Amino acid sequence: NIDVQRILARSVKDFDGGYAMAGLIGHGDAFVVRDPSGIRPAFYYCDDEVCVAASERPAIMTAFNVRVEQVKELHPGKALIIRKNGEVKELKIAEPAEKKSCSFERIYFSRGTDKDIYQERKKLGHLLTDKILKAIDYDLHNTVFSFIPNTAEVAFYGLMDGLNDYLNKHKIAEIKKLGTNPGDAAIEKVLSFKPRVEKLAIKDVKMRTFITEDATRDELVSHVYDVTYGLINNNVDTIVVIDDSIVRGTTLQQSILNILDRLAPKRIIVVSSAPQIRYPDCYGIDMSKLKDFVAFRAMIALLKEHNKEYLLQEVYAACKKSLEVPLQETKNEVKVLYDQFTDDEISSKISEILRPKHIFSNVDILYQSIENLHLACPNHLGDWYFSGNFPTKGGNRVVNKAFINYIEGKDTRAY
Repeated sequence: NIDVQRILARSVKDFDGGYAMAGLIGHGDAFVVRDPSGIRPAFYYCDDEVCVAASERPAIMTAFNVRVEQVKELHPGKALIIRKNGEVKELKIAEPAEKKSCSFERIYFSRGTDKDIYQERKKLGHLLTDKILKAIDYDLHNTVFSFIPNTAEVAFYGLMDGLNDYLNKHKIAEIKKLGTNPGDAAIEKVLSFKPRVEKLAIKDVKMRTFITEDATRDELVSHVYDVTYGLINNNVDTIVVIDDSIVRGTTLQQSILNILDRLAPKRIIVVSSAPQIRYPDCYGIDMSKLKDFVAFRAMIALLKEHNKEYLLQEVYAACKKSLEVPLQETKNEVKVLYDQFTDDEISSKISEILRPKHIFSNVDILYQSIENLHLACPNHLGDWYFSGNFPTKGGNRVVNKAFINYIEGKDTRAY
């Protein structure tokens, strides 16, 4: 007669963070719980024989051969309680907070085979269209589009849809310029134009360098990719490659930009379908050291250039003081540093930092805006690694501790 709901409710009231946890109890009951902000994903499927939970919907659909509508999402602050007699209920164990489901889960970590995630990633690429067109000065004749790595492929399809939408409007205008009785050849010339799309970089090693240990990553990225020659007009074409996220910039700096430069383009533009990653994650994705983020390094470099280094000590003092106040009074003290500069200023400095000194091509790094991220993923508004708006006070404590570690030279996690 154990009251599992009551036990879980009493336990999670002291938790801070994002979690999806499952447990089995010796007398035969089981449970799955999800955090009140819905930070971590949780899905489940039940029938007369089985009840299964997982962090990704397609995993359940594939394993049990069920349709998408049969897989349900476990709501934030709820517990799925499975009694030994087969009874299954979804019950509240914590008061739900504002839903802040992890958007990085959607951009990068989850399988793109989920129908919603697939559409969200396409939308992320589509929303980059205007920014990219402006960056290339609308010169599609001398621009080649590609994507790196394979996880950016779906966003690339969305970008292609956006470029084709633009071209359709452009073609209508061009056909109207031909007059009332244009020849077939003239119309065909207008209609046949399309974006130049090529597979420029090939990933030969089936390994994701993002999640490789630090000691191995630098050696690995230098020979992960190979390049396709003969597709670029030397010193004329611009290469635009879309990436799903740029966290450290290591792969770009040590591998991708070098191999793309071998093609002798006039310019290389790398576009991230995610915004600038500026703050640590402490809710399940191991991105906890500020010095690892190229956006943070760019911001520090800008502070030095603008003679604002004194702010580092001011923020350090504020972070130290924040460790002494109650957790509920903690705020993100690091935000003030990023507030000194625009997104474009930081992107420009990132471009400067990541461009290898020995290459000939000009390099620009562009990022998705947070506003467009929310348009693409309206049901997953957790953006703390981009915005610094942590959904729990424990997150604010972590970012302040991470900054203290940076100033004190401690190469360790902040949690």
